[in-house]
Amino acid sequence: MDNISKVAEELSISSKQVKSVVDLLDEGATVPFISRYRKEVTGSLDEVQITSIRDRVEQLRELDKRREAILKSIEKQEKLTPELEAQINKAETLSELEDIYLPYKPKRKTRASVAKEKGLEPLAKLIFEQNSIDVDSKALEFINDELGVTSSEEALQGARDIIAEWVNEDQEVRKTMRQLFEKEALIVSKVIKGKEEEGQKYKDYFDWSESIAKVPSHRLLAMRRGEKEMILSLDVAPDADLAISKMEKIVLKGSNKASKQVEEAVKDCYSRLLKPSMETEMRVATKQSADEEAIKVFADNLRELLLASPLGQKNVLALDPGFRTGCKLVVLDKQGKLLYNNAIYPNEPQKRIAESGALIKSLCEKYNIEAIAIGNGTASRETEKFVKEIGLPTSILILMVNESGASIYSASDVAREEFPDQDVTVRGAVSIGRRLMDPLAELVKIDAKSIGVGQYQHDVDQTSLKKGLDDVVVSCVNSVGVELNTASKELLSYVSGLGPQLAKGIVDFRNENGPFTDRKSLTKVPRLGDKAFEQSAGFLRIRGAKNPLDESAVHPERYELVAQMAKDLNCSVSDLMKDADLRKKLDLKKYISDDVGLPTLNDIMDELAKPGRDPRDKFEVFSFQEGVNHMEDLKMGMTLPGIVTNVTNFGAFVDIGVHQDGLVHVSHLADKFVSNPAEIVSVQQKVNVTVLEVDIPRKRISLSMKSDPFGKKPERKPSNKKSHSNQQSNNEGDLQHKLSQLKGMFNG
Repeated sequence: MDNISKVAEELSISSKQVKSVVDLLDEGATVPFISRYRKEVTGSLDEVQITSIRDRVEQLRELDKRREAILKSIEKQEKLTPELEAQINKAETLSELEDIYLPYKPKRKTRASVAKEKGLEPLAKLIFEQNSIDVDSKALEFINDELGVTSSEEALQGARDIIAEWVNEDQEVRKTMRQLFEKEALIVSKVIKGKEEEGQKYKDYFDWSESIAKVPSHRLLAMRRGEKEMILSLDVAPDADLAISKMEKIVLKGSNKASKQVEEAVKDCYSRLLKPSMETEMRVATKQSADEEAIKVFADNLRELLLASPLGQKNVLALDPGFRTGCKLVVLDKQGKLLYNNAIYPNEPQKRIAESGALIKSLCEKYNIEAIAIGNGTASRETEKFVKEIGLPTSILILMVNESGASIYSASDVAREEFPDQDVTVRGAVSIGRRLMDPLAELVKIDAKSIGVGQYQHDVDQTSLKKGLDDVVVSCVNSVGVELNTASKELLSYVSGLGPQLAKGIVDFRNENGPFTDRKSLTKVPRLGDKAFEQSAGFLRIRGAKNPLDESAVHPERYELVAQMAKDLNCSVSDLMKDADLRKKLDLKKYISDDVGLPTLNDIMDELAKPGRDPRDKFEVFSFQEGVNHMEDLKMGMTLPGIVTNVTNFGAFVDIGVHQDGLVHVSHLADKFVSNPAEIVSVQQKVNVTVLEVDIPRKRISLSMKSDPFGKKPERKPSNKKSHSNQQSNNEGDLQHKLSQLKGMFNG
């Protein structure tokens, strides 16, 4: 089966759709462009499907490269037969391919190769046939002092070494063992002697065992991190007796003396060759699976954060709170331009409340401030209380802003380039204010890994993580669209078809020649060719452009079509966009052509109705509970409003305004048990939570979203297996300890 057909079958779509996507990708088209502007070609596949096609085809092409390399290697050895070539070409997985290649793979010196050099391969063949022979007598025939075989036992040992290697390279044996490891292997974690105190955060895994097939990704990554830090030792294997018995069923042919030698070789093969090989495979496979799950969690959280509701273009006063060092204050205009900065000291120890309040009031009046953004870090609730009590007009919104990543931005090259004459505190305050106005535009300036919504992000494959997060950022930026004349080069770099160099070129051109007046002017940017224009133009907006379509997501390639629609109705394009009754008169079927179908025509109608519409939710004002500013203010049973800051496989972290996020364990997210927290909550969601437990010395807060958090436990389906892991994970009496361990490792 060719790659196109294989992917089509796996994704349950047509081969024609897959081929169309692959052709477009190979021509340089991006996922957002294909999903938005080539619906007729792909049969309206969405971004998720197109990304799946891209990734799977890449995997299969890598497999083909390996297949080609293997064929060349065996051919070079002059061992390639038509049957072997057919078998290699038929292999569908990398493990199957490597199993076929294993006997032909160039090896370093092994016990088997040493035995062959001693001339013991004929003896090994005789024994492996397992006929009724006098094994000891035959072994005596192979004693050869010159070759280093001095006894019959030495000859038999060498023969067994060769047989062990043959068994290890047997495709049926490896397939059987692989299946056994996948279904029956346990991952066993033990604390390394003497590391008990040092590794307290891994205490739950000091004596732990569970099925490798069922271990959740966060638990696997935690154990692997403990192993990497040399706190834990891990072993992955099924029951050894079961594994050996399955191997013997394949290899043993009788119960004579030769068979006894083969039986010994099988046991040696398992412990010395096959178990380590299969364990490595399982570790790689489960790590890859855990990485994929962790990256998906991170990507989902990042999407919610990037697509958080923007306040919009407002005059903003932003405060980065602090105690001893004061609060850094900046004023930004509607475009986010820095107009003013200073520092105020309304909190302990200075408490210059009157002076600070007077300055804020005068700035609000001078710059017509519409909203005040307060970072949610140290002294945030004290600063919020101070601002609310100085008597500002009720029309000015006072809002808490998640400042996670602002310090990363303030010390970055991007910030230094943007504000070369300002220190990190000013840059951080600017970032807080801009994040309120447009979270997406500001967050793209920060490395996604630093935003703080991941799960074990330092433990997963970094290349895969970057690719997954970049996909999310690209998707979000292009779904919202970018204002061409105000966007930073960082934001522009994520637009379909551009990238960092062209984004810089656009900003340089804009600075030298003034704002763009139409999309067509993009072609004047150096090195921005026809392909880049085709890919990017539809995602770029020009507010106030002469052609109103330049403000919309209608692609320039369809301008003539829209103009024809307007002409048919004897009106202007502008009239068509303003008047719904005019649009209703259009018979869309009349405009169907070879490359334009109803999906594109319907998209055009939607854009004409709401040009450049923002898919993000409308901004909603949120406030924390008054009077609850510190952990000391929390009491068990208290119900509070909060904002979800992170969603993981084991629960959700919620900011309740006390400078320490609380953890809602998965068992407390809903009245009925859910296995996937993302089904219940998402990052930036406003929720109400109940305080279950507060541990001030260790800074741990346990929360619940259940209607009766102190009532009965959530119902679970009964399990047939009462493994050590199930018993522990169901033990809610020890829940806070377990959550604290997870939180400690998660923060790492």
